Amino acid sequence: MTTNLKYAGLRTMMLLICGLLCLSLMTPASLAADKKKKAKAEQAPKGSALWDSIDFSKAVWPNPPAPTRIKYLNYFCCDKYVPPASKKTSWMDRMAGAQSEQQAQAEHPLYALWTPYGLAVDSKGTLYVADGKVGAVFMFNTETKDISMIKNGVNARFGDVMGLAIDDSDRLFVSDTKLHRILVFDKNHKVEGSISQGVQDPTGMVVDNENRFLYVADPGQDVVFVYDADNFKLLRTLGTPGKSHTLTEPGQFAVPTNVALDEDNNLYVTDTFNNRVEVFDADGNFIRAWGKAGDIPGRFMRPKGIAIDVDGHVWVADAMADRVQCFTQEGQLLMWLGGHGEWPGYFQTLAGLYIDKNNRMFTSEQYPGRVQMFRYFTDDEARAELAKRKAEEDRKKSGTKPTGASAAPPATGSAAAKPQ
Repeated sequence: MTTNLKYAGLRTMMLLICGLLCLSLMTPASLAADKKKKAKAEQAPKGSALWDSIDFSKAVWPNPPAPTRIKYLNYFCCDKYVPPASKKTSWMDRMAGAQSEQQAQAEHPLYALWTPYGLAVDSKGTLYVADGKVGAVFMFNTETKDISMIKNGVNARFGDVMGLAIDDSDRLFVSDTKLHRILVFDKNHKVEGSISQGVQDPTGMVVDNENRFLYVADPGQDVVFVYDADNFKLLRTLGTPGKSHTLTEPGQFAVPTNVALDEDNNLYVTDTFNNRVEVFDADGNFIRAWGKAGDIPGRFMRPKGIAIDVDGHVWVADAMADRVQCFTQEGQLLMWLGGHGEWPGYFQTLAGLYIDKNNRMFTSEQYPGRVQMFRYFTDDEARAELAKRKAEEDRKKSGTKPTGASAAPPATGSAAAKPQ
């Protein structure tokens, strides 16, 4: 025992010596840096989120050095998105019921999105978000994040709002699965009519401004309804109702959730339970279908949101994979982004997808109650960037300096000729 105590004493002495050596090796510069870092942390705004302190301006897809096709811009959630506090409260605080300011704001944020789904953008660039749990349509100024709302019991009567669509005169269509109807608002957000003929669970919608069609997906009945966008009369139905989500034949649906149009007014439908996209012409004739079930990129695990960019690429949001994928109109995979997570470009229960005329892409997530905003770089921008890169390489090889006449055109985006 005496020997053990002797060794224990030696170990204690050695630890003390090591500690003194470590302190002596800390230079005044390192001590000053630690002090500065601590002071900076103390000066940080109380309750500010880590999210808002990080520069995400270089969050792009695909990863460099590949040319960029998608760039993260911003998010919309509440006044400030505060992820759950990582630091646990002490047992005394928990016993007393104390909460940090971050925890309180995260659990009860002001004007929080709870279950955002449908997305739309009007001619002024205002972002509209349908939230069934809140019972409102949020309207975000995408520059300032200022919020206004179309509220249940104030501006209209809502049950469970899901889908949104806006026509070229800024009339707003809002689908309601609980009240089994679509409410129509004028450009001043006053109710001017409703559509209830045929619908049971209306969700995703899109307006064909040229032919004046309103397409409404009804997953409860496995059909897509086509209405006159002006007099709201039912014109025709795509699919066969009442088959309990069992039909797999081309032109039939098993839980169609969302719809989109290309420049030729062809209709694209996410056939969610069949894990595919189906395409129809403006007369309702079936054109093609593509997609298979699977958890790898290029396949689907529950496709929902769908949008088409200015170059005709088809973007599909997958709710289970939390992934946004880009395809040709024939179904060839071009690129993808996403995965489960909270950071930009990652998703949690991804639902809605929308691309506006300014090449901004919006995604809605059910679990964190959030909408993310991205920038899509077009094929023309891609070609300009590739030309700039080539000109720069040629200049370096020749050893000449760029001039106003010979310099490559300024890049408007870092992109490839096609998404990759």
